[in-house]
Amino acid sequence: MKKLMIAAASGTILGLVATTQIAGPLIAQEADNSASVYEQLDLFGDIFERIRSGYVEQVNDKDLIEAAINGMLTSLDPHSSYLSADDAAAMRVQTRGEFGGLGIEVTQEEGWVKVVSPMDDTPADAAGILAGDFITAVDGENVLGLTLDQAVELMRGPVGSEIIITVVREGEVEPFEVSIIRDTIKLTAVRSRTEGNAVVLRIATFSDQTYPDLESGLKEQVAQAGGIDNVDGFILDLRNNPGGLLNQAIYVSDAFLDAGEIVSTRGREPNDSDRYNAELGDLAMGKPIVVLINGGSASASEIVAGALQDQRRAIVVGTKSFGKGSVQTVVPLQGDGAMRLTTARYYTPSGRSIQALGISPDIIVEQPRPTLPVDGQEDAAPKPRSEADLRGSLNNDSLTEDEIRQIEADRARAEAAAALRLEDYQLAYAIDILKGLNALGPKK
Repeated sequence: MKKLMIAAASGTILGLVATTQIAGPLIAQEADNSASVYEQLDLFGDIFERIRSGYVEQVNDKDLIEAAINGMLTSLDPHSSYLSADDAAAMRVQTRGEFGGLGIEVTQEEGWVKVVSPMDDTPADAAGILAGDFITAVDGENVLGLTLDQAVELMRGPVGSEIIITVVREGEVEPFEVSIIRDTIKLTAVRSRTEGNAVVLRIATFSDQTYPDLESGLKEQVAQAGGIDNVDGFILDLRNNPGGLLNQAIYVSDAFLDAGEIVSTRGREPNDSDRYNAELGDLAMGKPIVVLINGGSASASEIVAGALQDQRRAIVVGTKSFGKGSVQTVVPLQGDGAMRLTTARYYTPSGRSIQALGISPDIIVEQPRPTLPVDGQEDAAPKPRSEADLRGSLNNDSLTEDEIRQIEADRARAEAAAALRLEDYQLAYAIDILKGLNALGPKK
């Protein structure tokens, strides 16, 4: 402790000396910087007036200034932007879980609109839009050169109206068009169900309702199973979850941790940094957890996956996540508008930033794309024969009727799990992991 205090004192002294030695040049440099800023502001004013007086068509002063503000913010990174009064109101509605649109989370990459993820049970999801798709045109209008807000504005429209988007997808030779009917998007933050003996908690978004829905859904499924002893474990399905509210990601992580760090955020200045720790209480009561992620899992989803992975509380399965490791602060502005500004990066408990890198799964499991049957090969493979199929085979009379029923029930669950692999291979893989961990028994 003394060494630390001495080092700090030495640093302070050295700083005072250095400041004394270069105070004059610093003041001069600061003055030069201020003069340069005022010159640039004068330049902005000159251009603004020239546009107002000389542009070929009448311009709206308010629109010009808002466009300039938005340009300044979007030049920083893809997630900083200006929100008009309408956009700010729409964002507040979205965090409450209901809004109008197509049901996709988008970002911008090299001038194109890139789908971060489609949202569950939305028009985009039903139309087959996938995470990683690029939208190159909307109703025939090229989006290259537009800001992200301008491109999003093109995709907005009345509920029930049709929009045709042009999509470029990895693995497809040519761009193709997709017709989508706009609708009111009502997101259920968490859907819970039981597959076999595994409780599946599908988290679609991190809105105000996420943690309450998670807690109630988990308890309901455990009660239906007849208690926690009848549950192999829990699956947090974060695939195609574009993120949302930071506090909800912290609540969800804390729900399965008794102690330890969840996430830390670090801004430009030391006093802009925060650290969030878990409190006692595990909703899963120590049962194993598998977290499912893919390329559409972003931001708050990555916070949860990273926290549970670093704290060795869950096995992360799937494919690499999106890699959005920054935090945005929404600052209200005059006129009911707002500014969304990137103010910090977040770090997982081990101190890693996943910005542009994503969360790497513990077990990489690709989701196979459905394939069409080949002509002449539609018939299923013949069922293999067993001892019971042989003529004159001995009967098994060593089991009671209850034991036979239990064996048949176990077999039915296994066959259902096998059928699930054709529908959702990643989820079926996660269920198999929980089944294997449960077979080993609790840690001693």
